Amino acid sequence: MKAAVRERYCAPDAVELRELETPVPGDEEVLVRVRAASINIADWYAVTGRPYVGRPATGLRKPKEPRLGTDYAGIVEAVGKDVTEFQPGDEVFGARTGALAEYVIARADRAIVLKPANVTFEEAAAVPVAAVTALQGLRDKGGLLPGRGVLINGASGGVGTFAVQIAKALGADVTAVCHTRNVDIARSLGADHVVDYTEEDFTRSGRRYDLLLDIAGGRSWRDCKRVLGPNATFVAVGGPRRNRLLGPLGGVVRLRLGAMLSRGKVVFFIAKLTKEDMEVLRELLETGKLRSVIDRQFELSDVGDAFRYFGEAHPRGKVVVTM
Repeated sequence: MKAAVRERYCAPDAVELRELETPVPGDEEVLVRVRAASINIADWYAVTGRPYVGRPATGLRKPKEPRLGTDYAGIVEAVGKDVTEFQPGDEVFGARTGALAEYVIARADRAIVLKPANVTFEEAAAVPVAAVTALQGLRDKGGLLPGRGVLINGASGGVGTFAVQIAKALGADVTAVCHTRNVDIARSLGADHVVDYTEEDFTRSGRRYDLLLDIAGGRSWRDCKRVLGPNATFVAVGGPRRNRLLGPLGGVVRLRLGAMLSRGKVVFFIAKLTKEDMEVLRELLETGKLRSVIDRQFELSDVGDAFRYFGEAHPRGKVVVTM
């Protein structure tokens, strides 16, 4: 099978395809023939080896795992003898290291679920990491309840486009912050209010929110606290990646220090991919409450170009790779 790999940290367009042996599923595993996969910021970090603070987990001098990708959608090819939930021919989507390949192995009890019939493989492959991050940031870390006001800073990227829709599904009043070219997309996804940051500073709007989900980053605690209600929560899930050492973590540290001095609440987390939350997303997709925004699609043979585009173009929604 063909798979996207890199043996060393490199420029995104230096990722290469290599012929690897097709894996065989174990007793509790399924073999999925991948039809589409998508790229997340963590995948880009895994290619470039930045920020350096992440290298103890990925490999100090070179990557521990040469294969790339996490999100996928495809068709079950074979199942282990103890698997009862899936059978060959099932259309599924999920998250597993090495997804940028023609085949991927996944444990049946982990983050893999049946794909809704009303969703394409490309749309399903765009979902897992970004949508789980949005769901857990809003529901679990942000405690978002019906009727509450949430501001989503960075509402047009992979996490942001899902966050707008999930916040609406949770019954919130949603304000989306994005660039001029993405205003119509934010509105089409259900945002109640849209702030074009090229025309208006959202921190000086005079409005107060119960939750600020910050995906874009780049603003200080001093600025952001102006729009937070007395018991509001600030959830940071991303930020600028210019800092080679700390990446977005540098901004998160500054936010948390600022919040400590003024008794604010700042939460930073990394999403945990679970079958339970994948089922939540599956239901939202099936009922039409959630849809994927796909900026551009690439063939697996052009996976290096896909990574380069992801790093340079500020995609609207997700970048998808088809097999």
